[in-house]
Amino acid sequence: MRCRAAPRRVGHVTDLETLDRAYDAINRYFIERGYGPHYTELAADFDLPPEEGRALLREVVESGIPAWLHPDTDYIVSFPPFNSMPTQYRVSVEGQQSWFAQ
Repeated sequence: MRCRAAPRRVGHVTDLETLDRAYDAINRYFIERGYGPHYTELAADFDLPPEEGRALLREVVESGIPAWLHPDTDYIVSFPPFNSMPTQYRVSVEGQQSWFAQ
């Protein structure tokens, strides 16, 4: 899931194109394995140092989408349309249940 173009940052704000690519990358993690990435994985995908990967994750989550992290952590709990924690909304594809919806 490597995203080769380096993010453009103005102060502490990442450009919208990079935020869109990060949103897409996070969703791809959910699709491929049923849960989201750790910020270090996101950092590696975008060729960023870990702390910049954490900042990118937080910017995406705080962008106004209905997503949230576990309190006092950097672990994704919910990221539209997926949820890392089990919910009553189980999603199955071709008989395989690996996902939960928000």
